[in-house]
Amino acid sequence: MPQTRTKNENGTGPGDLLRYWRDVRGRSQLDLSLDTGISQRHLSFIESGRSVPSRQALMDLAEALDVPLRDRNALLLASGYAPLYSEAPWDAAEMRSVKRALERMLRQHEPYPAMVMDRYWNVPMTNTASPQFFGHFIDIASRPQPRNMLHMMFDPDGLRPFIANWESVARSLIQRVHRESVGHVVDSETDRLLNDLLAYPGIDAKWKNAGANSITPALPVIPINFVSNGQVLSFFSMVTTVGTPQTVAAQELRIECLFPADDETEERYAQLMENQCCDK
Repeated sequence: MPQTRTKNENGTGPGDLLRYWRDVRGRSQLDLSLDTGISQRHLSFIESGRSVPSRQALMDLAEALDVPLRDRNALLLASGYAPLYSEAPWDAAEMRSVKRALERMLRQHEPYPAMVMDRYWNVPMTNTASPQFFGHFIDIASRPQPRNMLHMMFDPDGLRPFIANWESVARSLIQRVHRESVGHVVDSETDRLLNDLLAYPGIDAKWKNAGANSITPALPVIPINFVSNGQVLSFFSMVTTVGTPQTVAAQELRIECLFPADDETEERYAQLMENQCCDK
């Protein structure tokens, strides 16, 4: 066990990080002690920097506090241990089996749009239907890589003019950014993304803090209504994540699938896609 207090590259020690996550989760030292079997006195020593926990104790504490894998690595480094979870990118060799599974899921969702997104809503993978459908409204090829789904939705030169219920969708998306942030914690990059979205014209800055005060809709899902040639196409989405992830990338990726919300949309969508194929 390391005998001296260590810190990460930002000058933050393991005690600082544990105290931060305990505060985020609203847990007292006593709560954490009961969950992990580590004495409250020892926890106090760890947080004050008088003691550094063993690697196993550190992971037990991180598990009890539901610390995201990326931040568990930071916790290990701050304690003088090597990172446990790979931070290789989503397309690394070790992610090959996960990537193949994602590709299979995307294909299976044809003919409806499906895409893979990272923690900041960048889109590294889609099925064939996604660019075909969104390309009906905007020039997908002109969007910078990696394409960010939120910017596409909020940009007045993007999908925004084609969404009939755009304001309600925008509100729900901002709330989703908070709700679906990894570990339910809004990091600096997520906060920067939110500020960029709120900087678009016609956005109410109060939406950023609307989550706690919003009224839950009666519908089981939040629809997104696209307008094409005067007809409304109503969809809703379902999100899938990787179960029991063991790499940072696996934890942070999710696949989002759009489904027709009614029979009319299913019929109109089929006709739209058929017309696009005939026009090529």
